[in-house]
Amino acid sequence: MDLPIIDLDLFLGQSEDDPAVQKECRKAADALITFGALILRDSRNSESNDSTFLDLLEDYFAQPQSDIQRDERPDLSYQVGVTLENTEKPKCAVDESCLRIIELLEPSQRPLDIGAHSPDPKCRFFWKMSQKPPYDTQFPGLNAANVVPQNEHIKARWSPTMESWGNSMKQSVENLADMVCIGLGLPSDTFRDAGKYGPHLLAPTASDLVKFGQKDTILAGFHTDLNFLTIHGRSRYPGLNIWARNTGKRLPVKIPPGNHLLVQAGKQLEHITGGLIKAGYHEVVVNDQTLDVIAKRKAQNPERPLIRISSTFFWHLSSDYDLVPLPSLVDRADALRAAEIQLGGYVMEKSVYQPMKVGKQVQNELKHIALMA
Repeated sequence: MDLPIIDLDLFLGQSEDDPAVQKECRKAADALITFGALILRDSRNSESNDSTFLDLLEDYFAQPQSDIQRDERPDLSYQVGVTLENTEKPKCAVDESCLRIIELLEPSQRPLDIGAHSPDPKCRFFWKMSQKPPYDTQFPGLNAANVVPQNEHIKARWSPTMESWGNSMKQSVENLADMVCIGLGLPSDTFRDAGKYGPHLLAPTASDLVKFGQKDTILAGFHTDLNFLTIHGRSRYPGLNIWARNTGKRLPVKIPPGNHLLVQAGKQLEHITGGLIKAGYHEVVVNDQTLDVIAKRKAQNPERPLIRISSTFFWHLSSDYDLVPLPSLVDRADALRAAEIQLGGYVMEKSVYQPMKVGKQVQNELKHIALMA
């Protein structure tokens, strides 16, 4: 199975009322309902910009750890600056509901074993791409100022590159959010307004493939994202697997070259839709395809650091927004679940979505993955 490809150019080039646009919006919503993920085509995004971004982050994470460590902010729950390897824990290693989901999967479709998995051997940098709210937020730690690396060679390139790629990803994911609203029968600005002051994060993840490049190494253990929508550019190294909601099958992700991006549903989107759209489970591992690309990079680019970078962007709802399932979507979620049960297919457990502030939901998730005390 391949993920559906959604044409953002069609949406941007035609009226919202155009039948072809309406059809594409329903396709986007259905893709997230069915798979928890989709491929987005947006001609405004160029692979050269992604490449510039990947080069910068490879250079950054190739620095001595003592230099990188200066950019850590554990007092802010690592929500800006760098998170070093072996810090973030995969929630599913200890979460009972998540472990039950793994048990429901056919043995051949299960993720690599995270039962004894230590914290992920990945690093990450969080660069805030948010608009300051015109009010005093209840969650200042989730809306802190950015950290700029101090290495002069990197510092000169840092802010322009991060802002350029971050804004590109942000506009794509916000336009997709509009499409999904239309596809769900909501006003097109429902999600965009709810996330106007969200603590959006450009969040590149780095894995040292010299240290952690052995087959079946878990770089990011089986998990879902805590935010609303996650969008990625193409990584130089394969290894990302996702699980389709409707089948429980593992899908190796292949993002087509050019102006294509991967979008995944997060926990905030699951919450607000009452489970109609489920946050997508995924993992990043070293597999045979990863090893093939490592060998090619060593031969063709021997001067470059051997580091896997994911050009990831986490789009959030505003921290002070009241996160409550939308009644019309709850009804659809219940009907979908009943139909899945009747068909005897793969069905996740029914979840309860308690009303809460988005900031509280984020804090709860950060505690589960050991980023907040």
